Amino acid sequence: MLLGLGLPLDVRADIDRAALIRLAPSVVKIEAVSPSGGFQLGSGVIVGPGKVVTNCHVTRHAERVQVVKGGVRWRANLQAADMLRDLCLLRVPRLEGDAVTIARAATLQPGQQVLAMGYTGGVGIQLSEGDVVALHRWSGSQIVQSSNWFSSGASGGGLFNADGALVGILTFRLRGGAKHYFAAPADWLLAQLNDELPYNAVAPLPGKSFWEQPDAEQPYFLQAAALEQSQRWTALAELAERWQQEIGDDPEAPYVLGVAFEALHQPEPSIRAFRRSVEIDPNYDRSWARLAQAYKRQGQLRESRHAVARLATLDPKQARELAAELEKP
Repeated sequence: MLLGLGLPLDVRADIDRAALIRLAPSVVKIEAVSPSGGFQLGSGVIVGPGKVVTNCHVTRHAERVQVVKGGVRWRANLQAADMLRDLCLLRVPRLEGDAVTIARAATLQPGQQVLAMGYTGGVGIQLSEGDVVALHRWSGSQIVQSSNWFSSGASGGGLFNADGALVGILTFRLRGGAKHYFAAPADWLLAQLNDELPYNAVAPLPGKSFWEQPDAEQPYFLQAAALEQSQRWTALAELAERWQQEIGDDPEAPYVLGVAFEALHQPEPSIRAFRRSVEIDPNYDRSWARLAQAYKRQGQLRESRHAVARLATLDPKQARELAAELEKP
């Protein structure tokens, strides 16, 4: 669901409606102009006095960046760039507007409601309601995957929890999936806000972000998503094995291995992989959901019910839907 803030909002009861209205002025439009006159539109979020965060892929070709709010333009004179993480912090003298509250991505749980806000299409501010799908460990935090739809122009916008705290920066999406929308964790902002990165004059930036790297150099979770989308199951299993060997404490690695084994019609190895995932992290909901289904197919109904019960403590909505599905003959 995509809504303009000027229209009635059909939001669920757990959203703080007043907080949502207060957030809108803190989400701004970014206009980036290259030396050749090229024009890039994006979004940004006010995170401190005269400070706006956006994606570096929005500003990387620019020699001039303007922040637009309520029809008024302010020019950014400096930026601190973390190109690999795709976060650029702009200094914008005399910018008017309140800074948002920042919350760590670690406070999120799959199934939790989140709100995406940005200038989708580059015209007016838009709100997209969705849920956290998964949290992917990388570079000291967790990249947030959600079901919040967004497209061109929303990059650099905000992903907020139901209390209105910024938990992520809308960054990229993968083609071919309704739930493949990704936000950089707001945690990464903290170093920039503490001036741990140098500010430089606005100018074109070298390098690429983590999600723009060649396939083999991307984080494992992105490599896995591409292989899963193309149904290359043997390659996915091999990737997951390497992932486990390199990062043994990440529950997503055995989860992905279980998905691959499941698609390769190897039920016992898939169950072992999912079990390994929840041994690493007993709160890893995706593995509990897969275990419930795998046990049901194997006729292990007691184990299936246990997995659903465990999932219910983590994501009640998903557990209810799964329980109803498993009741079908």
